[in-house]
Amino acid sequence: MLIPVLLAGGIGTRLWPLSRESRPKQFLALNGEASLLEQTLARAARLGEVGPALLIGNVEHRFVMAEQLRASGMRGQVILEPSRRDTAPAVAAAAFQALAEHGDNAELLVMPTDHAVADARAFEQAVERARARAARGGMTLFGVRPARPEPGFGYIQAGETLDEGVRRVQTFVEKPDRARAAVYLENPDYYWNSGMFLFRARDYLASLARQAPAIHAAAKAAHAGAHIDIDFLRLDEGEFEQSPSKSIDYAVMEGADDAVMVELDAGWSDLGSWSAVADAAGADAQGNSVQGDVVIEDSQGCILHSQDRLLATIGLRDTIVIETADAVLVADRGSEQRIRELVTRLTDSGREEATAYRKAYRPWGSYEQIAVGERFQVKHIRVTPGGRLSLQKHHHRAEHWIVVHGTAKITCDGRESLLTENESTFIPLGAVHRLENPGKVDLDLIEVQSGSYLGEDDIVRFDDVYGRSDSEPQDGNTVPGTAAAADSTLHATKE
Repeated sequence: MLIPVLLAGGIGTRLWPLSRESRPKQFLALNGEASLLEQTLARAARLGEVGPALLIGNVEHRFVMAEQLRASGMRGQVILEPSRRDTAPAVAAAAFQALAEHGDNAELLVMPTDHAVADARAFEQAVERARARAARGGMTLFGVRPARPEPGFGYIQAGETLDEGVRRVQTFVEKPDRARAAVYLENPDYYWNSGMFLFRARDYLASLARQAPAIHAAAKAAHAGAHIDIDFLRLDEGEFEQSPSKSIDYAVMEGADDAVMVELDAGWSDLGSWSAVADAAGADAQGNSVQGDVVIEDSQGCILHSQDRLLATIGLRDTIVIETADAVLVADRGSEQRIRELVTRLTDSGREEATAYRKAYRPWGSYEQIAVGERFQVKHIRVTPGGRLSLQKHHHRAEHWIVVHGTAKITCDGRESLLTENESTFIPLGAVHRLENPGKVDLDLIEVQSGSYLGEDDIVRFDDVYGRSDSEPQDGNTVPGTAAAADSTLHATKE
């Protein structure tokens, strides 16, 4: 049984300001209408007889993972990592789960969820070749013929040809400098390491136990101590955090004497930089890659992305301009590998824009801050059909809700009422209240908060259908420890 194992724990800082820790690139639609995660799920579903997917990622993103899995129509289980420990322990936890569900013949197709593949049929053929090799035992990975000198990728040096499109792995090469990458481009034995793998679960765990026993032991204990939380499988936090942080490449592949590479010629891209996104999106006759509301005058070789406003350029050459609601990046294309350094600097200086959006996603919908002052805050709240916020109260603020689209069901101190467009209600300080969407279309309303304290921790939750507690008010959209979490006035919660 082939089990897709989808890795959704990455951050994607090189695509800042669009990709941020609160909503990384795998959950964004960068090259079409579907998110990269949804595209990965669709690729897995087209492989035919596959088992339920195992989608593993950070606890902070659990609801967006669950929603995109549900929207894909594919069966699957969301496994929650208590902390980031790289890919080796994550895949080990998935391997233990696959063995528990499907037995010793479970095969794992490990795929990052932030990559793009243009040719679905070529991908399927490569998977078929990899399955034939995995059936004999050993570790199989997918290599991509380089299209350019790329210092941001790891490389594989391929050796002996074993079958059509299948070669033995001779060595792994760390990310080279540009000059060495240019040499690799001319050598037919060198391939990009795609980060995708296929092997039997028991073979991976056996190899991991030999080469990285501490990771194997921690993942085994974390899986043994896991528990179901709503529909999520939560790995044991204490046990999982005992694992060293290592990638599959370092922990297993580099020391494996039975590693083979299947050539993947399917229009693969890791979309790990703005240039990679531009290549996937295409360019105009002047070499400009444009997305959103953009007007260009005498500009060439630029990457221009507008999310919220009109972006107009005059006389630009080889420049990246990325516009979002709260941040704009302007960079020379030759400097894009330094975006990660910039994000680190912003984070270290306490800038919440480095990691979090003004718009926050919840299992019931989303909210976005419109304005904030000393004793007030205004938000746009969207509740999806059937969504319901927790039953709660606040000690320091009152709220005024105005419905602008859809129908709202309001509970306030035990009384229920329905509000439709252009109607409003007042929630007094201390009132026990809840907001729901009983309709078939999105509910949009404007909320005005007023009071002496508008912090995110001013919430007492009495009941929540999503199983959240008072200790996790931001619920997956602001990362604890960042400036966004610390600045409770600017990002007051709405649950």
